[in-house]
Amino acid sequence: MPVISQENEFILDRLELDNFWHHRSFSFSVDESTKILSFVQKIPVVDPLAVLQQFAPTNTLRFYWENPSKQEAIAAWGITRNLTIESNARFAKTQSFIKSCFKQIISEGDTNINGSEARIFCSFSFFSQSELANKSHPAATIFLPRFQIAKKNKNHFFIVNFPLVNQQNLKQIKTQFSQKIQSIDWSRYEQLSTREREEVSWEERNLFSAQNSQYFKSTVRSALDSIAIDELSKIVIAHAVDIKSEKHFNVTDSLSNLRERHPDCYIFAIGNDRGQDFIGASPERLVSIQNKQLVTDALAGSAPRGKSTSEDVQWANILLKNRKEKREHQAVSDFILERLQDMGLKPHQLPLQLLQLSNIQHLWTPIYAHLPKGIDPLDIVAQLHPTPAVAGVPNKIVFDKIRHYEKFDRALYAAPLGWIDRRENCEFVVGIRSALIEKNRARLYAGAGIVSGSNPDKEFVEIQLKLQSLLKALV
Repeated sequence: MPVISQENEFILDRLELDNFWHHRSFSFSVDESTKILSFVQKIPVVDPLAVLQQFAPTNTLRFYWENPSKQEAIAAWGITRNLTIESNARFAKTQSFIKSCFKQIISEGDTNINGSEARIFCSFSFFSQSELANKSHPAATIFLPRFQIAKKNKNHFFIVNFPLVNQQNLKQIKTQFSQKIQSIDWSRYEQLSTREREEVSWEERNLFSAQNSQYFKSTVRSALDSIAIDELSKIVIAHAVDIKSEKHFNVTDSLSNLRERHPDCYIFAIGNDRGQDFIGASPERLVSIQNKQLVTDALAGSAPRGKSTSEDVQWANILLKNRKEKREHQAVSDFILERLQDMGLKPHQLPLQLLQLSNIQHLWTPIYAHLPKGIDPLDIVAQLHPTPAVAGVPNKIVFDKIRHYEKFDRALYAAPLGWIDRRENCEFVVGIRSALIEKNRARLYAGAGIVSGSNPDKEFVEIQLKLQSLLKALV
């Protein structure tokens, strides 16, 4: 009798493993009581983007994250556990769900190397509630992926998160996972395919038309009127442009372009189960926590890069002395410091400096704080989102104005997205310099901060600069 039981168990394991690898549904429900094996195995050098391109289907959740300058990248796909939220309590509910997930996890394999931790991935919409019935993403999407590729410096890992049913033979399952991972020819994914990239031909739907220009400038003038009567002190007005290509956009190649063009930014992509991908290259870190040390960025105020070294220095000096740009930046740094102090933290900031990117430079103030026990990562995210860098001051009035001025749903634009690991280390960025892609259509987003002294013509030029940079990366 025991022999029959073991054979049946082995058959069950093989069936469930086969369903797992091929993204089929489990034959049992996975809930907060289900134990989850998180198996980590070190693998040869790969490009996580190449692995994502090969293995991630378009009908499941996907997440890509890369910081080229830090030699860090993560690709995740498939669902072991997930949650979508449509409520104002989305950050608290997300934190509760994440804690529940990590309590279920049994970590095995090469877990003692930095960067090998399983992560849970999160994306939030800008507004907690949308007025659109057919929106691209809910207020919050959180998932523990089935598969994850992680790159940390010279180390690369493959991580699987497999739900266990009944009393499965853990040792046997680990052996099968190890054999499966070893059987993959990882040399095929050392770098992204170098196939020739075709130039994309698209219809520009009034990309920078006179009508678009006039409307945007009129909203800036209206905002300046509100600022003049002290109704608000700053507002960020975003602009969206829809383009249509003759062929489907290639998300992977577009991401590759973004990381080549913007090595100092966070490169990201969030894909839903309807084949829509929100991608971008964000320079703005909202929250980074490593070993209870918090870092966030005040990033506001901008100028173009020069075409020569002398012109670049000239633009930098103009930016550092520009009262309007410094006032815009000060609103952001003051907001962050105040919000962190309200939580009982003792933040300190570095002197004002420049963050110089490939096509634009920003006023930048890094802000640091030690995180005491009892404060969770999502508490910080909830406290800081949205900063005046993407919304304005004061929040309540600004939200109403944004909904009035902008003729589109921001969705994930300018909202928090990132990951959390079991030790509550995390990285969240603000989803700016971004686009929503679906088949042969793309919506590009960019925003400009309006304060007293803003010039409607100059603000429209800034919007054009940001959109053109993103447009050049799409293929």
